[in-house]
Amino acid sequence: MVSKKTMKPNWNVVSKVALIMLMDVIATAVSFFLGLWFRYDFTFRAISPVHLQGYLSSIGLWCAITVAVFFLFRLYNSIWAYVGTSEVFRITGAYAVLAVIGVLLFHFDGSLMPRSSMLVGFLFSYASTVAIRFSYRLVRTAQRQISHITHANGVKNVMIIGAGDAGRALATEFTNSDHIRDHLSCVIDDNSSKWNKQLCGVPIVGGRKDIQDAVKRYRIGKIIFAIPSCSAKTRKEILDICATTGCEVQTLPGIFQMVNGDVSVSKLRNVDPQDLLGREPVETNLYEIVGYISGKVVLVTGGGGSIGSELCRQIARANPRQLVILDIYENNAYDIQMELRRTHPELNLVVLIGSVRNTARVNSVMETYRPELVFHAAAHKHVPLMEDSPNEAIKNNVIGTYKLSKAAAAYGVKRFVLISTDKAVNPTNIMGASKRLCEMVVQMMNRESETEFVAVRFGNVLGSNGSVIPLFKKQIEAGGPVTVTHPDIIRYFMTIPEAVSLVLQAGYYAKGGEIFILDMGEPVKIDTMARNMIRLSGYEPDVDIKIEYTGLRPGEKLYEELLMKEEGLQETANKRIHIGKPIEMDDEAFKRQLDRLDKASRSESEDIKDIVAEIVPTYKREVKV
Repeated sequence: MVSKKTMKPNWNVVSKVALIMLMDVIATAVSFFLGLWFRYDFTFRAISPVHLQGYLSSIGLWCAITVAVFFLFRLYNSIWAYVGTSEVFRITGAYAVLAVIGVLLFHFDGSLMPRSSMLVGFLFSYASTVAIRFSYRLVRTAQRQISHITHANGVKNVMIIGAGDAGRALATEFTNSDHIRDHLSCVIDDNSSKWNKQLCGVPIVGGRKDIQDAVKRYRIGKIIFAIPSCSAKTRKEILDICATTGCEVQTLPGIFQMVNGDVSVSKLRNVDPQDLLGREPVETNLYEIVGYISGKVVLVTGGGGSIGSELCRQIARANPRQLVILDIYENNAYDIQMELRRTHPELNLVVLIGSVRNTARVNSVMETYRPELVFHAAAHKHVPLMEDSPNEAIKNNVIGTYKLSKAAAAYGVKRFVLISTDKAVNPTNIMGASKRLCEMVVQMMNRESETEFVAVRFGNVLGSNGSVIPLFKKQIEAGGPVTVTHPDIIRYFMTIPEAVSLVLQAGYYAKGGEIFILDMGEPVKIDTMARNMIRLSGYEPDVDIKIEYTGLRPGEKLYEELLMKEEGLQETANKRIHIGKPIEMDDEAFKRQLDRLDKASRSESEDIKDIVAEIVPTYKREVKV
């Protein structure tokens, strides 16, 4: 049953339709009178009384027929702000029908009005109908142009890069929206056939090589990158040019915006550093990942952290029998619990608070839930903090991993995947050395148990907690300075989803004992990234926002390595994932060293770094620049 409230007409809409109908009636009547007046050389007294009477007797019926046909062709359903070619086609169709009706009903034989006056009136009527429906859009455009001139303060001239479907959608919104103050001044597209043409009335002024000149010529303050389907290399090349202009740069999130038809100014985002990596995202075989996770009980330690939480998200999509999250930080654990309950209400989810350093807690979790797969992401990872608290790095990272891996072997875990880091290669800090010890632990455990133990090593993760990118963003928003440790420091980067996809696929490839390594492309110079982030935010480095070099921190080196020389390198089915061979070592001696580390760390030994250096020969405590 329809409620009275839903049946209540929208009087605002009704009044607008009535006004348009009235304008159509007046325009039709005036048009045919003008046709008659035109026939008699614009002399009213010369009009034949017979023809004037014919006009007066027929125009009322003709106006009614016109309005009825307009209703039939839905000419009163258009949104005036977005009137375009579709409305013109409908108007043309309506007048084609009106022409047939006119011939059949009024014969156009001159008995009412001269045929020439009817033809001229018909053409005037068509033109007036089009003009009425475009008048609102034209007036609004004029008002916006005047507004841009009279309210120049705070208004930015905008350049769109890309004259395809996404660029057209954005240009249309700039033209029609009352909520956008910025002025669209020009468009850039590499397709030379589009040059010197217009997109929604805005000139297409050239290709990427013309960006800098166009910025100066049109006084551009903001650039919008609107080519969601382009390759990562092309995106980087164009954004690198944009970064030299000093303009604020925004972009669409991705090609899915075009698939969904969801392209608008409100969907724009600032350019992320991942847009500047210049490589395609790492591809993984989702069927392989889903195949070995589906129906399994999976445990994720550190499941509330940057990597751990993304692991949980992707695992949840793979339909596990149960997902168990273990984290020492209750706020992080609560956040991922609430998110997964909202996004995956069907998921059998268990969230537990506990530390991998607690042997009884770890054993209790293993005994209660009997996980088949373990992803070990719990770790202390901040290099400078661990330099000041080295015993904590050993307790949590090394001894925690050892306790968890022994429990995994004891309770029949099928596969154990350790999250490692490129800092474990030739480490110059205690955090990296502790992760190298973790890799040694899982390789040793793989040799003496049925559980398949592997490690996954990758570089810096964009946007993770404590990483340099969020720090740069906050510093830029605060007006600077942006702090870089050294002008020549470089790092490998990947996105959080890429890192997690690698971890999951490595779990599928695992046979035991491997260290999986991602081909992360070319390293990125941190100073260059910082300067590009400043420029793409609309500022000039060292002018608007200062860059300060603070010096390498304790344990930090200029560049990170992904592979130790003695490990060798093997390919997998995924060409971006490689395997480093296990390093030979004396497992019994290593166990004794672990026991020594455990006792030393619990006694807060001041010699803990020296002990680690004895166990990890590649650990160099002094940074060599």
